[in-house]
Amino acid sequence: MIISVLALFANFFVLDRLTEPGDAAATVGNIADSEALFRGGVVAFMVVFVADAVVAWALYIFFRRVNRDLSLLTAWFRLLYTAMSGIALLNLAVVVLLVGGADAATALGAGQRDAQAMLFLDAYQYGWAIALVCFGVHLVLLGFLALRSDYAPRIIGILLVLAGLGYLVNSLARFLLLNYEDYSDFFLLLVAVPAIAGEFSLTGWLLLRGGKEPGHHAQAQQPLPD
Repeated sequence: MIISVLALFANFFVLDRLTEPGDAAATVGNIADSEALFRGGVVAFMVVFVADAVVAWALYIFFRRVNRDLSLLTAWFRLLYTAMSGIALLNLAVVVLLVGGADAATALGAGQRDAQAMLFLDAYQYGWAIALVCFGVHLVLLGFLALRSDYAPRIIGILLVLAGLGYLVNSLARFLLLNYEDYSDFFLLLVAVPAIAGEFSLTGWLLLRGGKEPGHHAQAQQPLPD
C-alpha cells in the first residue's frame, strides 16, 4: 500500500504535474516554483524503492514453498528493477541541482540550464522504462507462482501475468517505435488496466487473506528441503 500511494503521488501528482512536454523553460519554471514538492517526489521514490526491497524479500518467503528456485528468481528480478530505478533516480537529483542553482549550474546560461534539466528528466523516464522490463518479468514470474500455488486465487495469477506482459510491451515499444508518442495513450491503457487489476487485487488479498488460507498453513508446516 505504501508503494502504491507514494508511486502515484511521485509520478502523477509531481512529475506529470510539473513537466510540460516539449517546453523546457516552462518545465524548469514549474519545478523552481514548486521545488519543495519536486524534492518531496524524489524522497517518495526513495521510500518506494526501500519498500520494494522489503516486498521482494516478503514475496520470496511467501511463495518459496511453491518453488524455491522460481520464487528466488522472481525476487531477484524485483531487486534488479529496484536497483535500476534507483540509478535512474539520480537524474532527478541532477535536476534538483540545476534548478536549485548549484555552483556548477551557475556557469550555464538560462537556456542551457533548461535544456540540461529537460534532458535529465527524459533520461530518468528512459531509465525507468528499462527498469520496468525487469519489473514486468517479475510480475510474470509472480503470476506463475500464484497459479502454481494452492492458496492464491488463480485469477490473481492470471492478472499478474497480463500486467507483466503489459509492462514488457510498453517498455520495449518506447525504444522500438519512433512514433511511440502517437500511441502513448494506448500503451498507457495496456499497462494501467491489468496492472491496477492485478497489483491491487494481490495487495488486497494479501492484506485480507494472505497467509490465512488452509493450503498455505498446510505447506508452511512441511520442512523445507536442503
